[in-house]
Amino acid sequence: MTIGSKKRVAIIGSGIAGMSAAIRLAAKGYEITVYESSSVPGGKLHEFYLGKYRFDAGPSLFTLPQLVVDLLKIAGIEESSFPYIQLEKGCHYFYEDGVSLIAYQNKQKFAEEIKKKLRIDPKPVLSYMDRAKSNYEATAPLFIESSLHKLSTYFSRKTLKGFMSLPQLHMLSTMNARNVKELKEPHLVQYFNRFATYNGSSPYKAPATLNMIPHLEHGIGTFFPKNGMNQISESLHKAAEKLGVLFHFNATVNEILVEKNTAKGLIVNGEKHQFDWIVSNMDIYPTYKKLMPKQPAPENLLIQEKSSSAIIFYWGIKKSFEQLDLHNIFFSSNYEEEFASIFEYKEIYSDPTIYVNISSKYRTEDAPNNCENWFVMVNVPPNTGQDWEQNISIARAAIIKKLSRMLGENIEEFIEVESILDPRQIEAKTSSFGGSLYGNASNNIFSAFLRHPNFSKQIPNLFFCGGSVHPGGGIPLCLNSGKLAAEMIVAKND
Repeated sequence: MTIGSKKRVAIIGSGIAGMSAAIRLAAKGYEITVYESSSVPGGKLHEFYLGKYRFDAGPSLFTLPQLVVDLLKIAGIEESSFPYIQLEKGCHYFYEDGVSLIAYQNKQKFAEEIKKKLRIDPKPVLSYMDRAKSNYEATAPLFIESSLHKLSTYFSRKTLKGFMSLPQLHMLSTMNARNVKELKEPHLVQYFNRFATYNGSSPYKAPATLNMIPHLEHGIGTFFPKNGMNQISESLHKAAEKLGVLFHFNATVNEILVEKNTAKGLIVNGEKHQFDWIVSNMDIYPTYKKLMPKQPAPENLLIQEKSSSAIIFYWGIKKSFEQLDLHNIFFSSNYEEEFASIFEYKEIYSDPTIYVNISSKYRTEDAPNNCENWFVMVNVPPNTGQDWEQNISIARAAIIKKLSRMLGENIEEFIEVESILDPRQIEAKTSSFGGSLYGNASNNIFSAFLRHPNFSKQIPNLFFCGGSVHPGGGIPLCLNSGKLAAEMIVAKND
């Protein structure tokens, strides 16, 4: 490839999407500089310690590990340097009526679990997951791996296949409506409705298109990096550095310099730096409002409903709970009311669904002997000025009461160390607008088309990646967004 004279690229943010773009562009001969306001790479995906307990701060679900492996191979790094395992149990679910389900990765074993615990014929579930598989395979090349904002996308064979599959996606129906119709059994409906939270949306509003998400877990599998989720960020950082990518930490980008509809460079920590191409891995809202306040912003996209945020309690628990696994969910007794509280009333629900992640179940050094590191999360609305100190107090009390009752132990007695993350801190630390975890919510049948593209329509050398732009939030989608941005830059130079 011949790049010519224009090949200096600045990437704003070292989240996994930014590092995905950096690796791909560096491998093509571009000079890449990454500016990160934090002291470590990874964005939301990093680690920290509380005494003898180690915690992964952000995303805890790992699917499609091949996307990480592919990036390492680009840098000439062997897959063996990134050890990971496939989980037999995807998640352990606890319901308020005493029912518990283990979501085995093997579909037949999961069917047996359903038959045993719910005493129903599991055939409808197997058929449901077969449809999820076919829908995912037909549409992923269109909605995830391609740009929906380029005319050329709509003339490919894979796009035609995707469009031919649209009728079976039931885009005009909600996830919940289809699940009630196809599955009927309330525990199963609640189980499959939960997959809306994978992009911070409500199953009572999000299109049934998202019912293909379970295929990622039951069809492809869930995984665990043997050194914890932070291993993903560390591995990508090392791969990028091996290719010559230059990282600057504690480096706050103050402004994207734009002259005559061309991005000329950045102001970082008050100093000007010239570049030929700019890639923003920052949330799209502050990218426009803070870094380019004088440039026209796509207000119709920026005002879209935001995804849910979270309150997370990091607890060092001085006890081992044998009934828990890596991923655990304690369901609310009224799921519909919980989502109404988040998205309609913008407040915390009194009986929240609780997610507990315990990496020490698989990485024993993450906690002392006979102890566990609990990552305890509840979904909440993004920050719009709520009283978060009061909300944290309410959430903490509700969580401890619920977990103590459902586990038969006074959880409060076992909390040895504690740290708390709320929407305000998420926004301050990661520039995610309002602390929303996935940018815009998908509570609309056109959500996939309403995300900001991976390029600027006004500034031809400005590109975007990360969870707030196409194709969306979550590790696989962010890695793909970095790939799309990199491919667009390379295409402009071919």
